[in-house]
Amino acid sequence: MIQDVDESLRAMIRQELSDDSQIDVVFDAPTTDWAARRNAPTVDVYLYDVREDLRRRQVGIVDLAGQVSDVRRTVARRQPPRFFKLSYLLTAWTQRPEDEHRLLSSMLHCFLRHDHVPLELMTGSLQGSGVPLGLTLAIPPPEDRALSDVWSALGGELKPSLDLVVIVPVDLDRTAAAAPPVTEPPQVSLSQGVAAAGPRTSDLSERVREARLRRRRESPGTVPRR
Repeated sequence: MIQDVDESLRAMIRQELSDDSQIDVVFDAPTTDWAARRNAPTVDVYLYDVREDLRRRQVGIVDLAGQVSDVRRTVARRQPPRFFKLSYLLTAWTQRPEDEHRLLSSMLHCFLRHDHVPLELMTGSLQGSGVPLGLTLAIPPPEDRALSDVWSALGGELKPSLDLVVIVPVDLDRTAAAAPPVTEPPQVSLSQGVAAAGPRTSDLSERVREARLRRRRESPGTVPRR
């Protein structure tokens, strides 16, 4: 899945830089050794962080509809997808800072024009899924992460960069077939065993009447009513 996101981003950048076919688009870690070996204008899209977007996590199940005997009904149920945030560090590498700034400006305009990866540029397993990949650019990172820390970990000098985040849904592939629909009306029956479990209503009424007569006979000066 991650490699398909990489290729989709590469396609977006290639489309933006169609006039500069000599520019390489790579996904290498921009370390000091890598920068020393670079010998061509390059846009580097380095994946440095992957974490789940907990705000998008859903609970419950999702009904999957289908056509059965010319009737549309629920044929299966599955768990909702989980969403992950893929954070990329975008940098431009040329011989002159002016050219690097020009490339960064092109990247800025490219990703600001789209709030998701265009469906026609999605590749691999993402192609034809119809699920958009959300994009955010240059948003301040969480408090537990800073771009300066990323550069320190890479062992390189701080360089102008763009922080690109791609929100990717991941299907858990946990699907269960739905039970067949009910086609017969419910049937209700009362058996004699259930009726014999307790006294009948007529027996209860007779016992109540006898108890009242007994109390009246025991009370002096009371004449029982017929």
